[in-house]
This record gives sequence, structure tokens and C-alpha cells, in this order.
Amino acid sequence: MTTAAAGGPRTYQVRTYGCQMNVHDSERISGLLEQAGYIRAGEADDTPDVVVFNTCAVRENADNRLYGNLGHLRPVKDRHPGMQIAVGGCLAQKDRGDIVRKAPWVDVVFGTHNIGSLPVLLERARHNAAAEVEILESLDVFPSTLPTRRESTYAGWVSISVGCNNTCTFCIVPSLRGKEKDRRPGDILSEVRALVDEGVLEVTLLGQNVNSYGVEFGDRYAFSKLLRACGEIDGLERVRFTSPHPKDFTDDVIAAMAETPNVCHSLHMPLQSGSDDVLRAMRRSYRSEKYLGIIEKVRVAMPDAAITTDIIVGFPGETEADFERTLDVVRAARFSSAFTFQYSKRPGTPAATMDGQLPKRVVQERYERLIACVEEITWAENKKLVGETVEVLVAVGEGRKDERTGRMSGRARDGRLVHFATGANAGSIRPGDIVHTTITYAAPHHLNADGEPLSHRRTRAGDAAEAGRSPRTAGVLLGLPTVGAPAAVPAPTTGCAVTH
Repeated sequence: MTTAAAGGPRTYQVRTYGCQMNVHDSERISGLLEQAGYIRAGEADDTPDVVVFNTCAVRENADNRLYGNLGHLRPVKDRHPGMQIAVGGCLAQKDRGDIVRKAPWVDVVFGTHNIGSLPVLLERARHNAAAEVEILESLDVFPSTLPTRRESTYAGWVSISVGCNNTCTFCIVPSLRGKEKDRRPGDILSEVRALVDEGVLEVTLLGQNVNSYGVEFGDRYAFSKLLRACGEIDGLERVRFTSPHPKDFTDDVIAAMAETPNVCHSLHMPLQSGSDDVLRAMRRSYRSEKYLGIIEKVRVAMPDAAITTDIIVGFPGETEADFERTLDVVRAARFSSAFTFQYSKRPGTPAATMDGQLPKRVVQERYERLIACVEEITWAENKKLVGETVEVLVAVGEGRKDERTGRMSGRARDGRLVHFATGANAGSIRPGDIVHTTITYAAPHHLNADGEPLSHRRTRAGDAAEAGRSPRTAGVLLGLPTVGAPAAVPAPTTGCAVTH
């Protein structure tokens, strides 16, 4: 039996697939629902009143995964009248009414441009006992004006833009997220300060292409100025950003990274391919020489910088020589980590209809060689840190073996994952605290620090984690419906009471 059936507030659960944008959008979905009177379902509750799927259209087999999960929920919903299912995100934007046609037990379908409509659509579907599908073609309200229930006490996402003006042939994002829309710097900095006021130590500035930030209001130096302005915020200890595009990466951004103490010396810059011919076919407006030139400039300014990337293997028309050029760039760039993908068709993208689609066995074989090359390099780079002291921001859920090994985990300032022994501090270190420790062992994807921590600093973020508090940032809600009993209206202290 659901909580609502017992007379309490309605409960919700959000299931998220895909990129950081979706993760942050899910925080907004949670904030909206809680503002409207819903409460988050407990982990053991397998029958929440509302289940929201925030979908991805980029990952392989995204649609099969969604419909499989919807199929599993159908008998659950049949047994629990009043349960509602909502589908949002990129796949909803793409498939629209097809979702209700394929899964008629879905109650609400909403797109990437109208997250704020979800409480209204749920109420309307419940009232009309019929599915509500609302997909807008452009943004109705900037998502960051919506209330947000943050998942982390110590790190927060802050959107600086939404959408993308690029036309990469393998990517469907611009057609689903729309053209780039930039937030005003003052609004961004206000949100960052609000997070810091709640104890957050680390902020990641988020956009499809952060380096083009400012194009909408005509300031090509807007992003470097934003980084420097973040450096003026007391209590903000770490600033990261993702993702930049090599074509827009300029020297002023490198200078801002190097000269602003709280901007981390970590950079995620997608390569996609090391072959100029493939980059041209992908419509990526840079070439391998320019890419490596940016890497060189970053390392001159910040010798300790950790650089990560994205690489696609098996793009249509990729030859063995093209693939070898990718390996050459990987060896030259010395990445600390790489997200590697096998190309697969995405309906609606130009690449899906290109000649030269490669057999799966060829793509697989190249992918395995790429993984081997990347891991050889990342392991060698990580070994250089053995014996070095690192600052670790303690995290939740980063170390799957922590309980068995007695370690805790977190991220160094350069973004590397560190598993560390707690020593005499066992039991007193909380997520959100800061630890300094010495690296004793390196693996391709993580570092271990098995000695006694050199120092442990308790933080406000750690206090919040210990107390079970989640940061919330308020938004502007106009006329959204609520569920459950209305809040009591305080008696007026002056003037006349007004009845409606």
C-alpha cells in the first residue's frame, strides 16, 4: 500500500539515465515535486505513488532499457491504483507520443524544455484519468530558476547554459536540447553563493559547451571571467567545469584556470578521434594538431593538470590508419582517464545514414586495442603520484569495496579517485570532510593511500552529511499545484485579513 493510500503525502521516485545534465535535471525534478508536497520514497518502498524516468537518447539501447523498465512496472501499477508513471528527458523529447502508444499505462510524458510543468501534468492526468503529453520545442523557463533538491552535501552542479549550437554528425543533443541559451553571470554566481552558504565546497559549472558561454550576450571572455569571479567566493574550495569544446578553448581560460586558486587543475576535453579525416566527417571544427596544442599550453601553465577525454571508435568510414592516428594522439596527450565508446547509430543523426558503417567485429577489436592503450598510459601517469601527498574531498558511493577493505574514498583536486585508509580517524571522517594523505599504490583507474592520514578537517558539508541534510536551492514557482494538506496560513500581523 502506498503512503498516499494510507492518507499521507504522495511519495515519488526518480530514475535517472545518461549524462551530468540529466543528473542535475533530476535534482530539479525532485525539488519541484517536494515543493508541490510530495516526499521521496524510502529505499525499501517498491510502490511509490509517482515514478519518474529521466531518460537519455544518446546511450546505446536507451529505448530498449526504458520500455523494459516500463514493462516491469505495469503489473505493479495494476496492483496499486493511483500510482502514476512519468517519462521525461531526451528520449521523451525525441519519441513524444510514441511512448504512450507503446506503453499506454504511462500517465505523463514531458520533454527537456518543460521540466517545470511536471507537477501540473501529474495533477491533470490524475484529474482527467488520461495520459498527458507535453513536449515544447523551445525552453519555457531556464531550468535553474526551478527549485532543486541537491543529492550531495559537498558538491553541486550549476548550469551556466543549456543547449548547443554545434552540429556534430554523431550527436542528437542539439535537436533535443535546442540552441544554446546562456544564463546571466550574476544569476550563476548567486546560485553558487547559495550552495556555499549551505556548506557546499565544490561546484561544477555545467554546459554542453562551456567555452562558448557568453555568445548569446556577446562576450567572448565571459567564461574566463566567470571562473575568476568564482575565485572571489569565500568558502568555495573547488571549481570544476564540463564540458569544453576544443574549437572554443582559448588562452584566457587557461590563464584563469592557472591563476584562480580554487579552480581545479583538471580538464575534461573531448577528443572523439585523432584522425583529421574522421574529425572532418564528424563535423568537429578542430584538428589533432590544434587539440594537442591546447594540451601543451595547459601543461605549460599547469604541469600538474589531469586531462580526461571522450573517444569514439568505429565512426563510419574510419580506416585502420585513422584509428592508428587516434592511438598516436592518445599516446601524445597522456590522458589521466578516457571515456571510450563504440560508435552506434543514433536515428535522426547525419552519421546514421553515412556510407562506410563498420562491422561490429572491427569496431570491437579496435575498441579493445584503444582500452589497452589508454590503461597503459593512465597506469603510468598514476604511478608518478606514488609517494605524493594529495588533498581528498571525501565522497559517497565512489568505492564499491570500501566496506570490505575498511577504506573510504574521495576525489583529489585533480579529479582522480583515491581510496584511503582512515587509521586512527576511523568513525570520525564524514563525506564532505577534507583529508590529506600519501599515495602508496596506483592502478589504471584509481589510487590507494594505505597509511595514516596526515590530516583530517571537519567541514560544514560533513556536518550536513552527518545530520542527513540535503542542500536545496529555491526557485520561482507560479501557480503550481500541490498535493496533500495545504500549509497553514499565518495570521496577519498588520492590516486586514484577505479571503480568496
